[in-house]
Amino acid sequence: MAKTKELSKDTRNKIVDLHQVGKTESAIGKQLGLKKSTVGAIIRKWKTYKTTDNLPRSGAPRKISPRGVKMITRTVSKNPRTTRGDLVNDLQRAGTKVTKPTISNTLRRQGLKSCSDRRVPLLKPVHVQARLKFAREHLDDPDEDWENVIWSDETKIELFGKNSTRRVWRTKNTIPTVKHGGGNIMLWGCFSAKGPGRLICVKERMNGAMYREILSENLLPSASALKMKRVWVFQHDNNPKHTARATKEWLRKKHFKVLEWPSQSPDLNPIERELKVRVAQRQPQNITALEEICMEEWAKIPATVCENLVKTYRKRLTSVIYPLLAMTKY
Repeated sequence: MAKTKELSKDTRNKIVDLHQVGKTESAIGKQLGLKKSTVGAIIRKWKTYKTTDNLPRSGAPRKISPRGVKMITRTVSKNPRTTRGDLVNDLQRAGTKVTKPTISNTLRRQGLKSCSDRRVPLLKPVHVQARLKFAREHLDDPDEDWENVIWSDETKIELFGKNSTRRVWRTKNTIPTVKHGGGNIMLWGCFSAKGPGRLICVKERMNGAMYREILSENLLPSASALKMKRVWVFQHDNNPKHTARATKEWLRKKHFKVLEWPSQSPDLNPIERELKVRVAQRQPQNITALEEICMEEWAKIPATVCENLVKTYRKRLTSVIYPLLAMTKY
């Protein structure tokens, strides 16, 4: 059935005016060239609502009943990682057939949206102050200073499907976490603006003595291969193995200049994400493949990527300052 053209407001008002002076619906229709039924509908609307304006339309009925909305909202509240496919199946079992976009639209109206499962460290006030102090002290450092840093990190990497990016339903896009957690393999690696240094797989539980051995066997060779300046700066986080008295003494005897690093700051380290993204794209299926792929992808990281990570470091420091200012009172 073809959609009829909507009458202008002037025409609707004229119908009412003619009706008020006593003309019949048939006479009005003939005068204005309209169907009697159309004239009658306008007059009934005016008598009921005292207006000829268009009224709000109800639109198509919702595909999901209020009961169904409560069900899927409760489901994602209990388990934010529930997928749209899971919800489609749940509703289908309950007798309602819907599409994935309908699920998204329904949950969005409930104040929920699909977000990447981004985790942030749980920051105590002392961590906030330390991060803010670090950012302020180094925000104006010249690019040459950052290019003279060897960045290092220990990273736990799980098989694809366990630590790959997941979607979650929530009203806020972060989950406060404690830093330590499970993992399948542990890697230690370093790099500078000139490219990646060495990457090794740590087979045993690392302690202070093992950490110093890793530095002894890998840090200086990396600095030599990267052709660092005679005096360069070493970065590592505040892991207890790194801040142990024996480790500090070892670094002092080796005449290493160490960059002071705020606690709970993995997001400040450019090494943290680059390798994990590359490994996840390869989708390793077992631990052996995971280790091999890590080594392959690390070796393939171009020097230009490392250089860009370091060049954009000031931007990352700036992005740290403003959220922290909102968490503090000045």
